[in-house]
Amino acid sequence: MMKMKMVLILSSVLCVSANLLRIDGCSETDEESMYAVNGEVAWYADFKNKIGVRVLPSFVDPVKIPEGLYEESASILQYCKSDLKLARRAFKNLALEQDPPSSLMIYTKEDVELRENNTLICYVTGFYPAPVNFYWTKNGENVTEGTSTNVPYPNKDGSFHQFSRLEFIPQLGDIYSCTVKHLALKQPLTRIWDVELNVSVFSEPGIGPAVFCGLGLTVGLLGVAAGTFFLIKGNKCS
Repeated sequence: MMKMKMVLILSSVLCVSANLLRIDGCSETDEESMYAVNGEVAWYADFKNKIGVRVLPSFVDPVKIPEGLYEESASILQYCKSDLKLARRAFKNLALEQDPPSSLMIYTKEDVELRENNTLICYVTGFYPAPVNFYWTKNGENVTEGTSTNVPYPNKDGSFHQFSRLEFIPQLGDIYSCTVKHLALKQPLTRIWDVELNVSVFSEPGIGPAVFCGLGLTVGLLGVAAGTFFLIKGNKCS
């Protein structure tokens, strides 16, 4: 069932093609104007700083953003707020539906190699209304540097999903966590990511060759010992 409530007014939903989507909307606490490509946000309006922000992940081909898009979005926002006021008067007793996130996961963008730059991605979906708030920690300490969060993106059922990213360098012993807070959650949701549990021992430089070298030396010594035993036994028999 679609979650179209009076607290969220979608001023325009423009589907330019199967891969390109534009959404303009507002609620009692948030405003949003965004372009998405292949399910990923490519541009959004930062109404606080009064600028348009390009967000082009490496796996999305560049897309041409129309000129004057921020100014157009700001104009649409004014109409959206007017519609919201009318909706509030018409449905003043309508209860706000709230759905907590149905899934939260944390994973890396690239295969994990120690001391190599990587990105942790925290993905949450199934919540309503938007947005959620993300919080990162490293070894129990709050982390803000190197973090970024995209705007919420609608699912087909009217709920939302959202990403947060943390640039990091994997080091043995480090433990990271991603926590999300939402209106419908009584307690925050947290997922843990442990470097030691997610990196192969052979990605540590020098460990792989040392292991194989050690195994080879052990097998070699066993062979020498066995050969010596049978040589001595053969001499006794003769």
